[in-house]
Amino acid sequence: MLLARVAEVSREVAATSARSRKIGLLAELFVEADPEESPLVIAYLSGRLPQGRIGVGWSVLKEVAPPAVPPTEQPALTLGRADEVMTELAAVSGAGSRAGRTRLVHALFAAATHDEQQFLLRLLTGEVRQGALDAVALEGVARAAAVPAGELRRAVMLEGALPPVAQAVLADGAAALQRFTLRVGNPVQPMLAHTAASVTDAIAALGPCVVEEKLDGIRIQVHRQGDEVRVHTRSLDDITGRLPEVVATARSVPADAFILDGEVIALDPGTGRPVSFQSIASRVGSRTDVAGARATLPLTPVFFDVLAVDGVGLIDRPGRERHEVLARLLPESQRVRRMVVTDPADAAQGGAAERFFTDTLARGHEGVLVKAVDAPYVAGRRGRTWLKVKPVHTVDLVVLAVERGHGRRTGLLSNLHLGARTAEGGFAMLGKTFKGLTDEMLRWQSERLGELAVEDDGFTVRVRPELVVEIAYDGLQASTRYPAGVTLRFARVVRHRPDKSAADAATVEEIIGGG
Repeated sequence: MLLARVAEVSREVAATSARSRKIGLLAELFVEADPEESPLVIAYLSGRLPQGRIGVGWSVLKEVAPPAVPPTEQPALTLGRADEVMTELAAVSGAGSRAGRTRLVHALFAAATHDEQQFLLRLLTGEVRQGALDAVALEGVARAAAVPAGELRRAVMLEGALPPVAQAVLADGAAALQRFTLRVGNPVQPMLAHTAASVTDAIAALGPCVVEEKLDGIRIQVHRQGDEVRVHTRSLDDITGRLPEVVATARSVPADAFILDGEVIALDPGTGRPVSFQSIASRVGSRTDVAGARATLPLTPVFFDVLAVDGVGLIDRPGRERHEVLARLLPESQRVRRMVVTDPADAAQGGAAERFFTDTLARGHEGVLVKAVDAPYVAGRRGRTWLKVKPVHTVDLVVLAVERGHGRRTGLLSNLHLGARTAEGGFAMLGKTFKGLTDEMLRWQSERLGELAVEDDGFTVRVRPELVVEIAYDGLQASTRYPAGVTLRFARVVRHRPDKSAADAATVEEIIGGG
């Protein structure tokens, strides 16, 4: 497939707000593409490179050659050739690497038309924002392959990603869906929660339920098959080598094969209270001297769900049955603390649940999760049967730009420009803040945002929209300065969320509806 065709559809998808039109455009493209090309089409339309970071920054891109192909001539650059160059770029390292990357980028752009160059620029700077990958791309694949969208969605949840499922169904139709099942060793997208204003509201919405502590840690999914243990993050990254404590815990479980869902936290040895998320994230993010990091900050895994055990898949079972299995596998000390509400109309039980919430906060945790007792595990979805309750408004937003600090923050990147996702697949700025940032957080974000920089006027550094931050705020207020018409009141940074992607950030509609 020609890169020009992908660029054309990208423009058309970004230009329309009609969901049905977006789906139709993508369906046509998937019909035209060879099934083997569909993973790359999905990646490019969503603004991702399969190779990950390839070391190409604005300093290289701002000097690219003008298009060598006249607009009147037929484009010749294929999607496959562009991918080959990206792979070559990712492999460049060592002395002379900048010159090597510059040469490859210039050669690629010289073979591209003007429209292809514009698409490549957006792709390499993180500016492809039409949101094609998520539900819209899935619907497009379903239409192109003539398979039920619901069945395709479940297969994607169990496989953990759309591209391999898309390639299979576009090649072999609905029969290919049978290949995608829950398998130990293959991480699945985790179930997520919606928000409730209070424990009382959550109980009223769900009926019989359990109230669990919401831990301020890193979400983990642990797979064990015999002696083989793999540990994955919520974004399905493999971090097994960084968490020997979790591997040891998994090997002590009395079962040969299972999938557990939980969190990894750290406790202060003096007080027994949880340490900050930032410290845990730094420990989990460390790729060197794991033994030293473990000695400095040992981690503790705590689990709240089991998805499979010894050849039996449990995700369609009610939550109470899954917990019974979990309780047989793990001692109470390795399970999330919880209480059961059998009768939502019982004022005494409601009062006990509110006290549980208060006690959880006093213990240093961030809130509670209220879960319907009969809810299945809906992998990859933000289910209405799981509701999280926190004491203040918090929201995950994406950093769009950052201002250089002054005074004691001179030399650091300080004031964050915060964006929420829009229905069109872009981001709408909701305000700025530097409040809540510790010196350690400032140093970390300055380094990370420096890596994501795409443009710098000496005061404001525009960055690729990849870093997610959790923001606390007191409410919303009307503002004509920002495109959504609102801004956050008294916004402050709670923590950076390097474990989340921009796709996990809140939408403008969610914030306005819940604010």
